[in-house]
Amino acid sequence: MPPDVLMYGRDEKVSQFRLTAVQYIILVVFLILAYGLWRLQVVQSDFYANLAEKNRIRSVPILAPRGRILDREGRTIVDNYPSFTALLLRDSTRDIAADANLIATGLHLDPKEVRERIRRFSGTAQFQPIYLKEDITPDELAFVESHRNELPELDTIMAHRRLYPRNGFMAHLIGYVGEVSEDMLNQPQWELYNPGDVVGKSGVELEYNQVLMGKNGSRQVVVNSRGKEVGQLEEKPAEPGKPMKLTIDVDLQIAAEQALAGHNGAIVAMDPRTGEILAMVSRPTFDPNDFAVRIKHAEWAKLVNDDDHPLLNKAIQAQLAPGSVFKIIMSTAGLQEGIAQDMRVNCSGGASFYGRYFKCWVVAEHRVHGVVDITKAIYQSCDVFFYTLAERLGIGRIAKYAMMFGLGQKTGIDLPQEVSGVMPSEEWKIRNFKQKWYAGETISVGIGQGAVAVTPIQLARAIGAITSGGTLRRPHVTKPRDLPPNVIPASSVEDEIRIPIDPKNWETITNAMADVVNPIGTAPSAHLQGIDFAGKTGSAQTISNAMKARLGAAGKSKFKDNGWFAGVEPRRNPEIVVCSLLEEGEHGYLAARTAAQVIKAYVEKQRRAPSKLAKNGSQVEVGAMWSVPEDQEALRAGKFVLDVEKVHAPFATSAPGLQ
Repeated sequence: MPPDVLMYGRDEKVSQFRLTAVQYIILVVFLILAYGLWRLQVVQSDFYANLAEKNRIRSVPILAPRGRILDREGRTIVDNYPSFTALLLRDSTRDIAADANLIATGLHLDPKEVRERIRRFSGTAQFQPIYLKEDITPDELAFVESHRNELPELDTIMAHRRLYPRNGFMAHLIGYVGEVSEDMLNQPQWELYNPGDVVGKSGVELEYNQVLMGKNGSRQVVVNSRGKEVGQLEEKPAEPGKPMKLTIDVDLQIAAEQALAGHNGAIVAMDPRTGEILAMVSRPTFDPNDFAVRIKHAEWAKLVNDDDHPLLNKAIQAQLAPGSVFKIIMSTAGLQEGIAQDMRVNCSGGASFYGRYFKCWVVAEHRVHGVVDITKAIYQSCDVFFYTLAERLGIGRIAKYAMMFGLGQKTGIDLPQEVSGVMPSEEWKIRNFKQKWYAGETISVGIGQGAVAVTPIQLARAIGAITSGGTLRRPHVTKPRDLPPNVIPASSVEDEIRIPIDPKNWETITNAMADVVNPIGTAPSAHLQGIDFAGKTGSAQTISNAMKARLGAAGKSKFKDNGWFAGVEPRRNPEIVVCSLLEEGEHGYLAARTAAQVIKAYVEKQRRAPSKLAKNGSQVEVGAMWSVPEDQEALRAGKFVLDVEKVHAPFATSAPGLQ
C-alpha cells in the first residue's frame, strides 16, 4: 500500500463518549448561569434594587443653627455665622480609610485623627456622615471641589458656627459649645444624640441646650457613578433652635466687666425682688470662640493647667471664706435672738476667748475701736464685738441663721455645676471629720473665717434677702415664663422663702450698712453722691497667720487676703444687690469700689429716659453690640467686634462720682 494511502486514507472520528461529555458540560454551565440570573432578577431583586437606589440617591444633612442668645432688652449677645464643614459620606462600599492620608493632607489634618474619627463612627448607621473638619478655609474647600472624582466620599455642607463676643465677655455665664464626646453619649441625658453633634458644654449653652439646639433636616440628591450630584429629589428643612432671652442687662454687664478689669475674682448683680441676675462676671476668663469650632489640645491643656482657673465660674463655683460680710448674718442672728440689742463691747485691739487671744483688724493700723454697739460694729466692722457675739450665740444658732439665708447650700440658680459651699456646725464636723466641735472654733466663724466657705451668688442672695426684710428668692438667668414648660429646670430650692425679721432689727442693720460707705465707715471711697447705697466690706485670709509667718515675705506677697463687698440700692427693699470678690484684693473697700461702679451704672440708667432702640433684624442701630466686617475671612474668624464704647457710652470706666 502506497505511503500516501497510509497517511491520508483513514478518517479521524471523535468518540461518542467525548461528544456527550462536552454537551453535558455546556448544559451545566447554562444551568448555572440561568440560576444566577434567576437569583439576581427574582430572588434578590429587592435587595439589589435598594443598592442601586442608594448608589443613585444620597441623603445630605442640613444642619440647624442654634438659637440666638439675647439680653433682657432683646439685644443680641450670641449669634451664628455661616461656614463650611467637610464630611465623609459612608453610603458606598468604598474603603474610605484607604484615602485617609490624601484627605488629611488636603484638609491639614493628622492622618491618625482622620482614622480615629472613622473608627469612632464605625458603630453608627451608614447613612450618618462623619463630620471631619468644621469651618474649613477657602483652600481646603477648593481641595474638596477639585478631588470629587478621586474622593467621591468627601463632601461639604453649610453650617452655622457660634459667634461669641470677644475678650471673654460674659464667657462663664454664656458658656460654650463643642462636639458631643463619647463619655457624654454614655450618659442618659445625651443618649438620643449622635457622634458629631455640636452641643452646649457649659453655662447657658449647656443648661438650655434643649431649647437652643435645633433639629437637623436633610435633602435627597441624585448622584452619578462618580458620586457627583446631578439633581435633587426632596428636602426636609432644618428647624432652627429657639432664641433665648436672658435676664442679663448688657449695660450693667459691661459696667461689671470694666469694674473687674485687671483683677481676678467675680461680680454678681441681682434684683432681689425677683431673683433675676442682671450681671455676672468671673475673672480670669477665656474666649468661647476658641471652642466654637474645635479647640486645640495645647490650648485646652493651657486653660486646664492655669493656676488662676480661667474655666471656673467663680460667681457660682468659688468656695471662699466671706470675711466680715458674714457679720451681717451674725447681726441678724444676734438681734433676732435678743442678744445684740444692748451689747456693748470695749475693743482694745483684741480679746481672749477659751485661752486664746484673738486680734481685731484695727491693730494693724495701731488703733482701737473703743466702746462698740451693734451699729458701730457693723459700719466699723469690729472683730472683737463679733467674737463676743459668736461666743454668746454658739455655733448652733449661727449655723441655723446662716442656713436659713442660704449659705452652705446651692442657691438653685439655672446654671450647671453650682457648688454648695460650707457652713460648719457640730453635726457637720462629726459627719465629715468624726470629731467634736470645740467652742474655740466658733470665734473665727463669727467673723466669716474658719471653715465657712461661700460663693458670691450665695452672699448676694443672703444680703439681698436681709435688706428685703427677709424674703429669700431663688436666682435665675432666664424668666421661666419665657421657657417652654418641658424645659424649665427642676430645682429643689423654693422660688421664694419668707424669713421673718423684726422691723426694728431690719432698720438697725440697713442703717448701719449705709454708714459703711460714709466717712465713718470702712469704705468711704465707695460713697455715691445722691444714691442710697449701703453694704458691708470684708477681707478674708487665704492661709492662716501661722502658715504665712512660716512662709515669710514670699507668703505675704503670694497669699494676700481676699477682698469682699456686698452692697444694695436702696438700703431697704433694694432694687439691686451686688456682690464683689477680689481675689488677693486685700481690702474690702477696694471691692466696694467695684460694686459701686455697677450700682452707679444701674441708677443712672434707671434715671435716664428709656432709649428708643431702632432694631434692624438682629442688629441694634443705637448702642449696637456688633460691628460686622464685610471681609469674609474676618467673618469666618468670628471677628464680630463688641463695641463697648457704643453700648456703654453713658458710663465711663473710672465711674465719675466715686469719692
